[in-house]
Amino acid sequence: MALAAVLLALPAGEGAAQTTRSAPMVVISDTIEAVLAVLGDASLSSEARRSRIEKIAFQRFDFVTMSRLAVARYWKRFTSDQQKELVREFKAFLARTYGDRIDSYNQEQIEIVGEREETRGDVSVLTRVVGGEYDGAEVDYRLRGKDGPWRIIDVKIEGISLVLNYRDQFKAVLSRGGPEGLIEALREKNTDAEVNEES
Repeated sequence: MALAAVLLALPAGEGAAQTTRSAPMVVISDTIEAVLAVLGDASLSSEARRSRIEKIAFQRFDFVTMSRLAVARYWKRFTSDQQKELVREFKAFLARTYGDRIDSYNQEQIEIVGEREETRGDVSVLTRVVGGEYDGAEVDYRLRGKDGPWRIIDVKIEGISLVLNYRDQFKAVLSRGGPEGLIEALREKNTDAEVNEES
């Protein structure tokens, strides 16, 4: 899943310009352009670049829905406060996991090749990486906009879902330690990451 580190840091290719763009396509294209502007600012340090890209991602991703999907049926076992804490820690975990690799961007492009209707009124925007180490890789962004603006709820890379990948990991933790066990595990990972950043 290392490719996820640069997915939102890639400029849209010609395919995006030649396609009549739907609202979900516009979200993906605009997000890519916003991130590209940050990456192109030579005055920014790596930390400042990561911080700005995280802010963009936080506006475009629906972390509440992603957290709920990642824990699946266990979501109802979380209290309201635990749900909020899970979202907070999962959001921080994803930001650190992928934000640390932003500098691996190497002038690749993303070509928007179409879209696909999904269940629940969702739409997947289908893209392909052009150039670089991951040339030809297929990346689908699943968006949901039923109750408001279109926001990303999953990213599928070469058929592998980010949400389902974490669901498999979280299931084992939840079966042993329940909701608090998962929250604590994420909290520890985030704390360790903070300590490593400071050292």
